[in-house]
Amino acid sequence: MAAPAQPLTGSKLLIAAVLIGMGNFLVVLDTTIANVSIPTIAGALGVSSSQGSWVITSYAVAEAITIPLTGWLANRFGAQRVFIACFLSFALVSLFCGLATSLGMLIGGRVLLGLVGGPIMPLAQMLLLRIFPPEKAMLGNVIFAMTTLVGPIAGPILGGVLCDTLGWQWIFLIKVPIAAVAGFLLMQMLRGQPDPKLQVGFDAIGLALLVLWVGALQIMLEEGRNHDWFAA
Repeated sequence: MAAPAQPLTGSKLLIAAVLIGMGNFLVVLDTTIANVSIPTIAGALGVSSSQGSWVITSYAVAEAITIPLTGWLANRFGAQRVFIACFLSFALVSLFCGLATSLGMLIGGRVLLGLVGGPIMPLAQMLLLRIFPPEKAMLGNVIFAMTTLVGPIAGPILGGVLCDTLGWQWIFLIKVPIAAVAGFLLMQMLRGQPDPKLQVGFDAIGLALLVLWVGALQIMLEEGRNHDWFAA
């Protein structure tokens, strides 16, 4: 049995922290990057703007469903494994979204993107606090806070620029190489680091009710303002 790797120090610790923060940044960025481009996306796919708004709603609903499941996933499979798997999957699904040729295909991709992106945000904070020694835990919190705050601000700006210059597909395609490379590098750097797992129970009924309740609430918050729902 191979001995566990030594704790990260120096430049390796800083690089690993930046890569973890990048995962959090991309997920937070994705919550707003498509907002300003909905009219363009809807026009390109031949649907109305109200239908195009489901590109945003589908991501938000899927993300809201998976975030509460993060604790169980981390205990069952290991926080590090789940984070890296979701990080690499985020790159793959972003590619799928960028290649979408219909609204249904794009919404399906956004649902998958929310499902794999949901656990990244809470796990990013967990891993940052895990890799930093206690006396430097504040630095981990600073990296997490910075990426969480900058993402929503940069999203509409970056989305508008990409949509106007390269096309709406690049709102998703630009994240593919970043997430793929960062996820692969992080996998190599964290190889051998402690990643404990626990045998935890699974409440299927509770999960079904959670998905139903959170999904309905998120749809109401996102789409409830649309007066067409209440038209005769």
